[in-house]
Amino acid sequence: MRFLWAGLGLISVGLGIVGIFLPLLPTVPFMLLAAFLFSRSSPRLHNWILSHKTFGPLIEDWNRSGAIRPRAKRLATLSIVAVFLVSVVLGVRPLILLIQAAVLGAVLIFLWTRPSY
Repeated sequence: MRFLWAGLGLISVGLGIVGIFLPLLPTVPFMLLAAFLFSRSSPRLHNWILSHKTFGPLIEDWNRSGAIRPRAKRLATLSIVAVFLVSVVLGVRPLILLIQAAVLGAVLIFLWTRPSY
């Protein structure tokens, strides 16, 4: 079972890394998931992700108080707006835009109602 958790954690890290370049994939939630999965499978991998200079502090903020740093909130908001604008420019069907707006709006509400670090 530990290998399954570790494998899923590595996949989560991979998706998080892809999310750095694709605004459709959120990076930090995948890293939070990876930290959880590593905590169940590998102390070495868990320590690695917690001590990572970029992701470690964000994970610690979330674990400590469910907080998201203001800079991360701003970057996520800009990414969400960019994705929606690209959809509008590409002429995506109105129904899809409505669904996208509802989902992205819910993500923004969740994001901005979390405490800031």
